[in-house]
Amino acid sequence: MAMLSCTPNVLRQFRYCHGISLVELIVSITLSLLVLLIAMGLIFSIKSSFLTQLDSTDTNETARFALDNISRSIRQAGYMNYDFNNSPQVVPSTASADMNGLDANSLSATSSDLSSPLGISVNYSDVLAIRYFGSGVSTSGDGTISNCAGFSVPAPTSSDTAAQDRGWSIYYVAYNRNKEPELFCKYQSVNSKNGSMSWNAQAIVKGVESFQVLYGVDTSNPFTGHATKFLNASAINALDAGLSLVGDSDAEKKADFNRKTFWKKVTEIKLALLIAGSENTRMDSATNIYNLFGEEYAALASAFDKGTTITEKDIPQERRRRLRKLYTTTVVLRNSCNVDAIRGTCLAPN
Repeated sequence: MAMLSCTPNVLRQFRYCHGISLVELIVSITLSLLVLLIAMGLIFSIKSSFLTQLDSTDTNETARFALDNISRSIRQAGYMNYDFNNSPQVVPSTASADMNGLDANSLSATSSDLSSPLGISVNYSDVLAIRYFGSGVSTSGDGTISNCAGFSVPAPTSSDTAAQDRGWSIYYVAYNRNKEPELFCKYQSVNSKNGSMSWNAQAIVKGVESFQVLYGVDTSNPFTGHATKFLNASAINALDAGLSLVGDSDAEKKADFNRKTFWKKVTEIKLALLIAGSENTRMDSATNIYNLFGEEYAALASAFDKGTTITEKDIPQERRRRLRKLYTTTVVLRNSCNVDAIRGTCLAPN
């Protein structure tokens, strides 16, 4: 079988016919397909490289924003306006701590503070809660102090309610409607019309597969302001459970607990975020292990702080081949509450 191509010969008045054999046709088609496959492979490789680079940049920006947001809130913890002409508020020793948290937990967006933990979490992610005074006499504040969602926090309306009128910034991880993990900011807002308070939450960054927190606690006596050990929230609560409380009523014991709680001895905080990209761009076997606070801590905490070690084989299959990066930072508290035993208030900063 052959394909014929005939051309006229003017001088001899007949046609010369040139044929293409079946073998030649198969070879030409094969070579064409080979070139096409190479071109397609090159296109896919370029696309994969582009998406990987895009995800890498995106995760870096996500981490930068998240850590900046959380760090700013931590530095605001315990903030008081020492302009006594406009905001003469001092935190009494009987007020609750400015820092609190939960291990391997999540929250409802509309429940009050940490009062209704869900008991479940994304990859054993933690909850971090921070409190601070606002600034400005109006219900919307003056913009000096803002919560994790970016809304201004006003100063307390009365010295009698100062301890209760502090602002909140609460961080936790939850799935959105598309089953993608996100870091949420939970905060308390004021209705400008009637002054009523309500709880809300909004996602601030995407792709957060694990959010872990360790607290640097100064357990020395007297208080030095320097962390002697780093503990998770459960360990701090265990220390609090061993406190000897004074008082006849529940209210008196609660006040004594607030004076003695180890949460008021937190001087710095370690944060770790494991953030994933939005596309399955990896071609490897996806079996990496991420120790969010290092291998040494992971070896000690494998039983009681599971979220600090994430294994990719335990991540859902549809997300497993995404780019992942680990980000960590340590933030020192600016306004640690060293309780003055005589005055019964936090000592003013140096």
